[in-house]
Amino acid sequence: MATYAVGDLQGCLQPLKCLLERVNFDPKVDRLWLVGDLVNRGPESLETLRYLYAMRESLVCVLGNHDLHLLAAWHNIERLKKSDTLREIIEAPDADQLLDWLRRQKLLHYDEARGIAMAHAGIPPQWTLGKALELAAEVEEVLRDDNRLKLYLDGMYGNEPNKWSKNLSGVERLRVITNYFTRMRFCTTDGKLDLKSKEGLDSAPKGYKPWYAHKDRRSRHVKIIFGHWAALEGNVEEPSVIALDTGCVWGGAMTLYNLDSGQYHRCDCTDEGTVRTAPEPTRINDRT
Repeated sequence: MATYAVGDLQGCLQPLKCLLERVNFDPKVDRLWLVGDLVNRGPESLETLRYLYAMRESLVCVLGNHDLHLLAAWHNIERLKKSDTLREIIEAPDADQLLDWLRRQKLLHYDEARGIAMAHAGIPPQWTLGKALELAAEVEEVLRDDNRLKLYLDGMYGNEPNKWSKNLSGVERLRVITNYFTRMRFCTTDGKLDLKSKEGLDSAPKGYKPWYAHKDRRSRHVKIIFGHWAALEGNVEEPSVIALDTGCVWGGAMTLYNLDSGQYHRCDCTDEGTVRTAPEPTRINDRT
């Protein structure tokens, strides 16, 4: 039995299949962790979601910002943007089945035996792991509640509030929690978010750092797997942090990480949606 984690799929099904074939993935015994952003921008969003649903018993999945956007568009199709590749999912005959499964996934997963956590964007520096799990559960509960789901999805968009406070309530509280787990890149030590800068490390505003780079980060003792930040290209100068978004949908690569051995596998992606087998990087970023 082996357990793997894979970076942002974003509707790029063929590179995922390339990786799973390379490691002889067997859904009957092996497990696959998905770091979020399963759909959107890529060529096969519907096919990807169906493929994952068929092997759902073998998966651990956290939600990314594109997954939440899909759920919002499911309830209000006017949310769709010109760049989205989600309409086919919403109009599919099995849409309700697929999306009901999707909304029951987590924002934060923690494997206590391994001491490994997974979130799409990361864990902000001011939260302990315990606090992060507690707050993620608040949003997860709403996502599974038919009576509160639409109100949350309609209200989750926006950059404010840009910092956590225990005094927050209602949709504002849920929005900032969601932004930490699914959209965060740069923040201050006390968790003030900058949600406009999306490029590499040199694009950080003054006084801001990548969420994982703050020396007093309270989850530093936990190994964290995350995606979301393609501009990093998987390179993070921080022990116990594994970045898996290597920009497949932008013509980069899709990366698979073996949680037990620390080995990386990569399949390169092209703009045409075909796949090239990349040289095997045994340890791209293994500093733990």
